[in-house]
Amino acid sequence: MSAQVIEGRMTAAAEDGVVVFLIGMRINKFRSPRDWWPVMRAMPRMLKELTEDPAGGLIGARFLVGGARLAYLVQYWESREKLLAYAAAPDRGHRPAWAAFNRRARAGGAGVGFWHETYLVPAGSYETVYVNMPEFGLGAATGVIPVGRRGDRAADRLAVKKSPAA
Repeated sequence: MSAQVIEGRMTAAAEDGVVVFLIGMRINKFRSPRDWWPVMRAMPRMLKELTEDPAGGLIGARFLVGGARLAYLVQYWESREKLLAYAAAPDRGHRPAWAAFNRRARAGGAGVGFWHETYLVPAGSYETVYVNMPEFGLGAATGVIPVGRRGDRAADRLAVKKSPAA
C-alpha cells in the first residue's frame, strides 16, 4: 500500500461482491503474556502466508489498534468460499494457531479475548469515497478510480449495478 496522497475524490475500483472479515484480540491481562503473546504472533505469520499466495483469496488487509488493549485486522476477501477454505486447510497456518488458542483458552487462559465478524457484501451493496487520501480500505485492496465514474453522490454510487456481460 502506498502512502502517496491521491488528490481529489476517488472510489474503490471494486465491482464484484466482497467479503469483509474483521478479526481481533483484546488483552485482558497484560501480566499474562503467555495467554496473549502467541495470539499476537500468529496473525503476522498467517498474513505473510496469505499475501504470498494471491490465488488464496485475500485481496487486502489493514491492521488497526483500538486503545491500549485491542488490536484487529480488517480483511477483504474475494469470496466466502476462499475464506472458509483457508480457515479449514490442514496445511495452512490458521488451523494450528486456532487449535493452540483453544487449548490455552480451555486451560484457563483468559488473559486474552478473541473475536471475528464476517460480512458478505454483494455487488452494488457498498459504496466508498476517499478524498485526498492514499489508497485505503477497499480502495487499497482493489485500486481506486475517480468518483465521477460511479456517480458524484453516495446514493448514485449505491444505485450502480454491475453491467451484464455482453
